[in-house]
Amino acid sequence: MKKPFAITLDPGSSLANHTGSWRTERPVYVDRLPPCNHACPAGEDIQGWLYHAEGGEYRKAWESLMKNNPFPAIMGRVCYHPCEGACNRGKLDESVGIHAVERFLGDEAIRRRWLPEVTAEPSGRHVLVVGSGPSGLSCAYHLRLMGHQVVIMEAESRAGGMMRYGIPQYRLPRDVLDAEISRIASMGVEIRLNAKVADIMDVIEGYDAAFLAVGAHIAKRAYIPAGDASRIIDAVSLLHGMEENSATLLGKRVVVYGGGNTAIDAARTAKRLGAEEPLIVYRRTRERMPAHESELQEAIEEGIRFKWLSTVKRMEEGSITVEKMILDDAGFPQPTGEFETIGADSLVLALGQESELDLLKSVPDIETANGSVKVDSSMMTNHPGIFAGGDMVPSEKTVTAGIGHGKKAARNIDAWLRNEKFSPPEKHEIASFDMLNTWYYSDAPKIRQKALDLARRQSTFEEVIHGLSEENALFEARRCLSCGNCFECDNCYGVCPDNAVIKLGPGSRFRFNYDFCKGCGLCAAECPCGAIQMVPESI
Repeated sequence: MKKPFAITLDPGSSLANHTGSWRTERPVYVDRLPPCNHACPAGEDIQGWLYHAEGGEYRKAWESLMKNNPFPAIMGRVCYHPCEGACNRGKLDESVGIHAVERFLGDEAIRRRWLPEVTAEPSGRHVLVVGSGPSGLSCAYHLRLMGHQVVIMEAESRAGGMMRYGIPQYRLPRDVLDAEISRIASMGVEIRLNAKVADIMDVIEGYDAAFLAVGAHIAKRAYIPAGDASRIIDAVSLLHGMEENSATLLGKRVVVYGGGNTAIDAARTAKRLGAEEPLIVYRRTRERMPAHESELQEAIEEGIRFKWLSTVKRMEEGSITVEKMILDDAGFPQPTGEFETIGADSLVLALGQESELDLLKSVPDIETANGSVKVDSSMMTNHPGIFAGGDMVPSEKTVTAGIGHGKKAARNIDAWLRNEKFSPPEKHEIASFDMLNTWYYSDAPKIRQKALDLARRQSTFEEVIHGLSEENALFEARRCLSCGNCFECDNCYGVCPDNAVIKLGPGSRFRFNYDFCKGCGLCAAECPCGAIQMVPESI
């Protein structure tokens, strides 16, 4: 791909004098941290793989992406892309559709059967991973790349954890999930199914370390008085049953109680199972709903109704009673004493989930609190050699966060096995929007992903959001501003009045010849991506 460049000057008579001694500031090339990278819970080098993608080097882009995240096709579908919320381009026009390009690369890798290469020498160490959800699989993947032997024990009959049993197929097709899991198995990771671990101390013998990544499969309950004929089910069981082909009969009038993404998934699933107008009851307002806006909007399009500032008080055969709420000054819902009866054939509770911690019952020194396991900065529990992550530890319970936990745990497990301590590299200064010179960037509207037609969305479990074509993915990748990192546009070379910028060749960037640089700052002012900083000259 041809990079943009400014008009360059031929060397002239300015090189006759060493004018650099006049300056009070000098320019230096810097690498700043792109805000998208900083916002990614999985720790992806987003700008790095976008750079390869915008040049059409998709295999290189995929390999760069896979250094941090083994599930690009999955993440491109189910991640709520906080990277895009942080993207500087969003302040210029619209953020780069990072997740859509990531999905394209993931799908391309599946289509072309790309596989990561394990080049590390075998370490002779064995690690047990409990749970084959995003965190456990991520940890196993990274440990395998480091040369360790890994065994995953999974209680269910199929791998994937909450990616399989908590995310509906209309968001994550199972052929995509299976393809990215099988890739990890092909690397030499052993996945044992139907292998529930009741007590970690009974199975840890023979392993040098263990990583616990049991997903949040237990639904939180609330006491709701109900008649004998009332039909109440939790959302976790509903979604799990869909995967096991044992869908619950919900009836035509379905009420979902909760405000998170699981509540949205349950209501949209009920719609596809034949419910006429599923109703979500939530005790706060739309603005305070924890579900992501994109999920909420898709649900509204599919005919899901919402009843805000309401709480379910009881259920009887054919109806539920809700109480109207108001928010106090602190934003907490308070009862009003006003009640309403709503027709309902079934009530689905989506009030949150937690992990089952019984497998820790005989582990010495383990600390748990509020349904979570206490870990230190290395993801290790109080018991040496036992690490934990994903939904089991206090954190954001998302696929992306789980993948990040798995990678972090793998690096710390590897260091622990070598009697070392893993020290993450220092992070650079974040490249903020005010550091950019956006005049140089062309207008480029964001590519919109197409969606399945509404009629099929309401009656089938086909995937709702479509992927990008190669042409669209290439265009979207090229919208990246390369915040804080030189992409060799030649602006500094062209605007320097003293020819003090030296080209080092393609891919090697530039250097300054300080014998001639006067410190005028033109290069820093005209750098599009904020990769040059003026610093005081030392005398």
